Amino acid sequence: MIKVLVAGFMGSMGQKTVSMVNENDNFELVGAYSPNVDVAHMQGMGLNDNVKLFGDLKDIQTDADVWIDFTIPAAAFENVKFAIEHGIHPVVGTSGMSDDQVSELQKLAADKGVGGIIAPNFGLSAVLLMKFAKEAAKYMPDVEIIEMHHADKLDAPSGTALSTAKMIDEVRGNHPTPKSDETLSGVRGGDYNGIKIHSVRLPGYIAHEQVLFGGKGEALTIRQDSFDRGSFMNGVKIAVPAAAKATKLIVGLENIL
Repeated sequence: MIKVLVAGFMGSMGQKTVSMVNENDNFELVGAYSPNVDVAHMQGMGLNDNVKLFGDLKDIQTDADVWIDFTIPAAAFENVKFAIEHGIHPVVGTSGMSDDQVSELQKLAADKGVGGIIAPNFGLSAVLLMKFAKEAAKYMPDVEIIEMHHADKLDAPSGTALSTAKMIDEVRGNHPTPKSDETLSGVRGGDYNGIKIHSVRLPGYIAHEQVLFGGKGEALTIRQDSFDRGSFMNGVKIAVPAAAKATKLIVGLENIL
């Protein structure tokens, strides 16, 4: 039985995570954390009476094995640092941390011998998209990325889109980007080593990404769509037992599949 604490449990993803943990015979929900909220008013959020509730990071005392984090970019780094320092294996779905922050957490995890998983996306279709895109980029290096998310997403580009660009960059080599004169500033999107990334934020969307490859006389589009946040739980279920055994901080769900 793996004991789990859910950080950000009051959010949309947090509530999906609570339900997933409660429905899994191999997991036990022992703690829930939501910052700056009066714990006295947290009952009735899908939690059992034996689940410890916390509204401040410094107040957390738990015997949890795994810390699942679906919070916000501004809080994720300190949350994961706290978890590792207290011997709790993190499973992190919160995007927006910088490369330097991730590197610092990886070093801390190695020093403490407490591994875990940071994944930009726990949707299996998104993980497969990244793997397929990396393979395609070996043969079609002209590529752009469009990611579409709900209007409340706080960071742009998405962690998935940025990870896709990084994986493509590993194999495409030093490839020139077609030059364009922007008559409207920023219209060509963000730039990661010559890979253009375009972010869409609209109500009605959940999480979607397409990678467009162009070649002489042909084109290839790889697309994934997440229509329900519940789909991300398939990846979280895989990540929890893997994180509980990990001795280093792994980045990317594809590295444990």
